[in-house]
Amino acid sequence: MSPPVAASRGRMWAAGILGLLAPLAPSTASAQSPYSVEDILAAPFATDLVAAPTGAAFAWIRYDRGARNIWIAEGPEYVGRQLTNWTEDDGQDLSQLRFTPDGRQVLFVRGGGPNRSGEIPNPRSEPEPATQMVWVAGLDGTSRPLAEGSAPAIAPDGRTIAFLNRGQMFTLTLDGSAPPGPLLRIRGSAGSLAWSPDGGRLAFVSNRGDHAFVGVFSLDEGSVRYLDPSLDRDGSPTWSPDGTAVAFIRVPNEGTQLPFTPLRSALPWSIRVADAATGEARDVWRAPPGRGSAFQAMTGPSLIWLASDRLVFPWEREGWHQLYSVPVAGGPATHLTPGDFEVESVLPSPDRESVYYVSNADDIDRRHIWRVAAEGEPEALTSGDGIEWNPAVTPDGVLAYLAADGRTPAHAEVDAGGERRPLVDGFMPDVFPFESLVEPQQVTFESEDGMLIHGQLFLPPVSVEGGRHPAAVFFHGGSRRQMLLGWHYMRYYHNTYALNQYLASRGYVVLSVNYRSGTGYGLEFREALNYGARGASEYRDVVAAARYLAERDDVDATRVGLWGGSYGGYLTALGLARNSDLFAAGVDIHGVHDWNVVIRNFVPSYQPDAREAVARLAFESSPMAWIDGWRSPVLLIHGDDDRNVPFSESVDLVESLRKRGVEVEQLVFPDEVHGFLLHRNWVTAFERSAEFMDAHLRKAPATGGANP
Repeated sequence: MSPPVAASRGRMWAAGILGLLAPLAPSTASAQSPYSVEDILAAPFATDLVAAPTGAAFAWIRYDRGARNIWIAEGPEYVGRQLTNWTEDDGQDLSQLRFTPDGRQVLFVRGGGPNRSGEIPNPRSEPEPATQMVWVAGLDGTSRPLAEGSAPAIAPDGRTIAFLNRGQMFTLTLDGSAPPGPLLRIRGSAGSLAWSPDGGRLAFVSNRGDHAFVGVFSLDEGSVRYLDPSLDRDGSPTWSPDGTAVAFIRVPNEGTQLPFTPLRSALPWSIRVADAATGEARDVWRAPPGRGSAFQAMTGPSLIWLASDRLVFPWEREGWHQLYSVPVAGGPATHLTPGDFEVESVLPSPDRESVYYVSNADDIDRRHIWRVAAEGEPEALTSGDGIEWNPAVTPDGVLAYLAADGRTPAHAEVDAGGERRPLVDGFMPDVFPFESLVEPQQVTFESEDGMLIHGQLFLPPVSVEGGRHPAAVFFHGGSRRQMLLGWHYMRYYHNTYALNQYLASRGYVVLSVNYRSGTGYGLEFREALNYGARGASEYRDVVAAARYLAERDDVDATRVGLWGGSYGGYLTALGLARNSDLFAAGVDIHGVHDWNVVIRNFVPSYQPDAREAVARLAFESSPMAWIDGWRSPVLLIHGDDDRNVPFSESVDLVESLRKRGVEVEQLVFPDEVHGFLLHRNWVTAFERSAEFMDAHLRKAPATGGANP
């Protein structure tokens, strides 16, 4: 990897800096990429790696140009083979992979979840309604659907499966002796199904809007008991090893807090342990007021009961999302992972004596795998210039994980005997342009308020001495995300990383910006003051990115564009609306344009008229408030079954831009969701994006607005 590129710091951002730059000839590097968008998106993407609880086997899901399938690798050789055989780009996702207790079958879910109208994603507009089904596949390659639903949880005897369908709990037997049927009917919606060690009871969460209960259903008694029900939000149930108790997390309800606004402290959350038979509970640990009092969940389980009768949980007391443990009997918390880094996900070891976790410790713009006992010292299991995540461990301690680096996309690897190797030999297709990719460089620069911003810089592989290149600034979505120095572990950002590489291959200097309110850099960075709907403070980072590029000798500051999806689409639109003088064009993929509309999408009870000051600031933080300053052309891309950002956000923006004479291009995918399900739609979206960038950034912009 190239050494970090240091940005000049402490400079004042002078208005009209573009006019002060000495004119240089634009780069004459060829706009012809050595590969196509389709080539770079051809690499398979691995996800959902799991280990069998018995024996020696790993299973994972592989996405290959739209075809999704289950793969398996059995020990001791651990050579991957395909288990299912779907061949089409049909938009039907696979997820929620689980081994049966004997390790000889895997359960999984095929199809996406329903929207608020109860519709399952159907991006190919098939005449028959799409379904979300629980499936089972044997290691012999046979597979069959079991029932409509999701979130399968397998009883310890391997015979009974509990699952969810439209928020209600159902069961069936794997051998077909008992067909699918409702377990019980509850108000609200159920989730977090967890069987007791003896298989006689099922813990679950009953989400009821402004409160949530943890319940335990007894199969023998046919009745449910709620554990210490309260006015709060209870969740993350985990059983004691002997099955007599359930630990859970209690978060006080704070209905005034809206999404996309900072939350640095709150009414303190707590960990409670309840008697599974009586429902009586006690506090084991409670967060003190101040930093860390607002609960932040972990990817994967947020509460783990270890064999040593200690509970492992995430806490941000030191300003970083890290792991702690506390005795079940109560007492002070032990800090397991001290340092200036984040822990993103955690997995208990098969013997529940320790936990494996994924963090950016000692490598803040990557991910590596670590292990720590309940009261031990952390041990690094992977390191180097790659990225590793999603660990899975067999009962005898063989470790596998998903991995990538700057050039190699996500794939499954095994660490057997201290040597790591891919689980599938030759997993890259011949068309993939491995040798043509560039290594992104770590860069940092400061916003005007002194906030240090990290980014990844992609330089064109061919540079003409003395020439300036067009540039593209990329903003990830979320905003609770962090782009890395390599292929990403989420498919959406795996794809956007590919487009950044493709633009670099066409002669662009590409800057991917990890703006404030994202993850990876601590609580105060993530919960940045006045971010999002509370003031759009992250827009300072957008301007700082333009400043950073303008000061580079290899960038033509009159030909800087920006692009992003979702929250990144929001920042793209905000940049074009507030600073068309800095940004010559943009690609806005399903972006947020009015916070009041999008907040209501996530909190239907939100009424802007009843919260006038909040709504006014939310609108002022939105691109629609600055629409009169928008001059630069834009490409809008959106699917009309988007469940995250309403399609109306793009409809309303186009109407306003047309009335102001702004050049607008559009690409609409009927029946497509937020994270495009059809591979061909990703290819089309990125081909159009690159064509649009070329049309508007390979020449000086014809028009430009002013900052309002």
